Amino acid sequence: MTDSLTVRDNRTGQEYDVPITDGTIKAADLGKIKSGEDAPGLAVYDPGFVNTASCRSSVTYIDGDEGILEYRGYPIEQLAEKSNFLEVAYLLIHGSLPDKAQYDAWVHEITYHTFVHENVKTFMQGFRYDAHPMGMLMASVGALSTFYPDARNISDADNRHMQIVRMIAKMPTLGAWSFRHAQGKPYVYPDNDLGYTANFLSMLFKMSESKYDADERLVKALDVLFILHADHEQNASTNAVRSVGSTQVDPYSAVSAGVGALFGPLHGGANEAVLRMLRRIGSKENIPAFIEGVKNGNERLMGFGHRVYKNYDPRARIIKKAATDVFEVTGTNPLLDIALELEKIALEDEYFVKRKLYPNVDFYSGLIYEAFQFPPEMFTVLFAIGRTPGWLAQWLELTQDKEQKIARPKQIYTGDRGLTFTPASERWA
Repeated sequence: MTDSLTVRDNRTGQEYDVPITDGTIKAADLGKIKSGEDAPGLAVYDPGFVNTASCRSSVTYIDGDEGILEYRGYPIEQLAEKSNFLEVAYLLIHGSLPDKAQYDAWVHEITYHTFVHENVKTFMQGFRYDAHPMGMLMASVGALSTFYPDARNISDADNRHMQIVRMIAKMPTLGAWSFRHAQGKPYVYPDNDLGYTANFLSMLFKMSESKYDADERLVKALDVLFILHADHEQNASTNAVRSVGSTQVDPYSAVSAGVGALFGPLHGGANEAVLRMLRRIGSKENIPAFIEGVKNGNERLMGFGHRVYKNYDPRARIIKKAATDVFEVTGTNPLLDIALELEKIALEDEYFVKRKLYPNVDFYSGLIYEAFQFPPEMFTVLFAIGRTPGWLAQWLELTQDKEQKIARPKQIYTGDRGLTFTPASERWA
């Protein structure tokens, strides 16, 4: 066997040939390695799934060493420059780019389903005045499963398609309404004369005017941000969607789990941390002292480095250009000068180069969101809207993968064993 791994168990002296497929070995093959006939098989201990593949997927390809990100084989740079978010969403869901008729039908479906049931509005109005928009989004996405009980029939392809269309269409509405709720402003209904991203901006910012017309440069920049966040392989929130989805629950419940995972500061809160860091630095003159603080372990350099990328995050280059376009409309942010100088120094400093700490997508995204006048608590909501097609593409792939089983990781038990229970009447005597 040429593509195999020979493992010698020094406990028994026995050797095992473990097949290698696609650069991986099956954990079940390791389970055949035992210290004795009745002993448990060998298991892999991998907190955080640092080096464990949980699925086969054709949705997104990442080469972290080379700084490559592709959706269905198409480089993210080309999609961000030449495509739009709904076309990218079609690509992720269907696996190929649409022709003209397919695209028009897709856009029509999404546009038609942007409205939500009036009871959803009542549901959202029931939240406290200071409810976090991400908590509202998570709850309202999960609540959609009660409005569409047929969504549980995940074995029906047409039914799956309808739920996917509904969710992509309604996420901007739910996100915008959570924003308006936090501001104490009336909810704005979708405007089906507008495109996907322009309609979202209208629902966010429309006041007394009869029609809200956003600057096209802002529409394009936000559309690009949605594209950059549309999928990113098996990250924490995608893993949550797949794990919950493996129970064969409806897609609304599975995606609400993804929203919950994204709510966590280690996943969706990095760009807010970047803004806090830039404000703490205060001015370009303070950057050298901050850099020394990072090297001495007294400061943290936020927005640099990535668990996957050991090169310049390809999304960071694109988002840097988008930031320039946005600031042409909104006026520059003094924090941008600090960010640019910090990036310049970090990319030239041997300490950071040696550790392969390059800017990631979060380094500039917070600056853009702030330029739109979004409060920090809305950042993850924007992330979730962009990520929805990716979550759904991964969920769709999961439902049709015959190798997938209900998620049930092993554990290494570290607690007590064989204790004898003493009744309360004796313990408390």
